[in-house]
Amino acid sequence: KIFTGFSAVCTFPLLDNLCEKIKYVIRNKLPFEDFDGDKFSTFPTLRGYHWRGRDCNDKNITVYPGRRPDNWDMESDSNCNGIWGVDPKDGIPYEEKFCKGADSQGVVLLGDSAGAHFHIPPEWMTVTQMSVKSFANLPMAFTDELDWPQFSEITGFLNSTIGGWTDSLYLRLRRRNRCNHRDLQNISQNGGSSGNLLYLIKSFARNQLLDNPAIVIYATIGNDVCNGNHDTLAHMTTPQEMFSNVVQALRYLDSRLPNGSHVILTGLVDGRFLWDNLHDRYHPLGQLNRDVTYSQLYSFLDCLQVSPCSGWLTPNETLRNLTSERALQLSNVLKEIARSEKFANFDVFYMDFPLRQTAEEWSKMGGEPWQLIEPVDGFHPSQV
Repeated sequence: KIFTGFSAVCTFPLLDNLCEKIKYVIRNKLPFEDFDGDKFSTFPTLRGYHWRGRDCNDKNITVYPGRRPDNWDMESDSNCNGIWGVDPKDGIPYEEKFCKGADSQGVVLLGDSAGAHFHIPPEWMTVTQMSVKSFANLPMAFTDELDWPQFSEITGFLNSTIGGWTDSLYLRLRRRNRCNHRDLQNISQNGGSSGNLLYLIKSFARNQLLDNPAIVIYATIGNDVCNGNHDTLAHMTTPQEMFSNVVQALRYLDSRLPNGSHVILTGLVDGRFLWDNLHDRYHPLGQLNRDVTYSQLYSFLDCLQVSPCSGWLTPNETLRNLTSERALQLSNVLKEIARSEKFANFDVFYMDFPLRQTAEEWSKMGGEPWQLIEPVDGFHPSQV
């Protein structure tokens, strides 16, 4: 449905090859521009360096972020962290001097639209804010699938231009150890779940013998219970399916991750937070005339069968509670996996998704809980 118009454009002879390449990128989540085939790029969007650390030599497949330095990078920068050469005072390579024993490790996100940081700017929907300037970033947004991974909570690395600051796990690791510069991968997709992540994970780039260990965040926080079906409960992932999907993914990681890595399983969100805090507020579309609430928006999306989550974005309290009950069951599966399953190259931890705790902290700072949710879709965590 999404690509109907796109496919029509692709019938022109001069565009068919380009369209096929774009379809390949969207399907496989690999960079559009990657001349050496190492899965890293010098181009920002179309799964480029907004999603993975920027390549510093796209003509050499042995040069990419995250690898252990080649001969301490005496002559060139093999891992793109900006550190190479020899100190003329003592003849010691800078990489050895600064990074030896520093326990360098990258950060990888396996996630969904929340991790990819899905965002539709409010100024695109708010009449009083619309202007040519407000749509200036439209091409970039579309070529990043309406995601903004460069600002995300796990792999964000740029100053945010969409409200709030960028404070990511990657930036914290980088501040602690500059040898980690550019060692990030955001392998997320809109609609990502424990099921389709089994295909998505194949775009993961890590060499078990040549690269540094990594911290991998597994965070499909909603789509295993969220769907747009009217019989939404019947289409939710079961605990048995969740266990099978996640263990398969972890076994795949065990065959790819260097020894000494870590995996953190993130529990599902309790999405009742959304209805509780937004349903009677005005959506950006209705702020001018005060005539469209989030409750009405949710009902409209549900009617069109394009709701991001029929189980939570509904006035039916019983259905919201049942959806949260299933989410808790799936989180408990993740918790049990972290407790009982063992792997050769990494240890496994479990962490709850701390939306309510975050809201409590935000309220103590003088904020309102609704500010933590994306204003246009009323579903995803916001940049705040």
